[in-house]
Amino acid sequence: MTTAARDNTQARITTRPRPLINEYALTAALFLLPTFAFLFIFVLWPIVDSFRLSLYKWNGVDPNLTFLGVDNWTRLAKDSVFWRALRNNFIIVFLSIIIQLPVGLALAVLLDTGGRMFRFFKVIYFLPLLLSTVAIGILFKYIYDPYFGIINATLEAVGLQSLTQAWLSNPRIALFSVIAVICWQYIPFYMVLFLASLTGIPQELREAAYIDGATENTYFWRVVLPLLRGSIITAATLSLIGSLKYFDLIWVMTEGGPVNATELMATYMYKKAFNSFEMGYGATIASALFIVVLVTALTVYFPLQRREEDIAG
Repeated sequence: MTTAARDNTQARITTRPRPLINEYALTAALFLLPTFAFLFIFVLWPIVDSFRLSLYKWNGVDPNLTFLGVDNWTRLAKDSVFWRALRNNFIIVFLSIIIQLPVGLALAVLLDTGGRMFRFFKVIYFLPLLLSTVAIGILFKYIYDPYFGIINATLEAVGLQSLTQAWLSNPRIALFSVIAVICWQYIPFYMVLFLASLTGIPQELREAAYIDGATENTYFWRVVLPLLRGSIITAATLSLIGSLKYFDLIWVMTEGGPVNATELMATYMYKKAFNSFEMGYGATIASALFIVVLVTALTVYFPLQRREEDIAG
């Protein structure tokens, strides 16, 4: 083959058009397609359909839907029970963050510094998270029982009869009684989260801090806590979102009572949609819940994340 022929052949090879879609990208898309389909069918479409259904009056059975426009949203804006439920949700958010995260962090530090001798306690402290939420609700209903519950029985046994309460029937304390159970159940989750982060801190940092004369308190506040900032942001975000969507334990223990004292947005939505068969109004509450969770999460997460990036930079 002459030099000119070889040059022409090489030119044809190099000028061959590239495929429009990379084969690797096509393969990845095919593998991701089932996941995207699952997310669309079970996550995205229900959200969109809830907003659509909020514009109608429907009992969940009749095939005919009555179009109401924004009447359900107008009704929601004037619904005092919904606003009380929203307030209760934010009370749970606030108390969950200021109780669960510090206690979870304290337990994580205790177990991390204790070493092998505290392995047994790691299992014991984690047990509440392994129990079914329904089982926990039923258990604490008996514990809080005003006549046969262990709390009132213990108070009477030590001569503190004046402190006995109808823990789940008193509107002033019912919500806080349930929050105590929520914290008891979820503190182990944050304990494990922080414990994993503490395990990832290099031992050399501790040794260097002690060589420089740092005490245990100084090492924790100046070294450990800044390194846990990312985990704390993650934990706070999870606690916030979870508290705004909370449903199961409240429903088992109080069903939102007494007199809406423990009502949450999720329990109120359930009552309207499946007890009163007001599916349209229930969808309106669900849509409002989605908006509240989304806006609150974005409002809290991005400023914290930006501050974390500024500190890291």
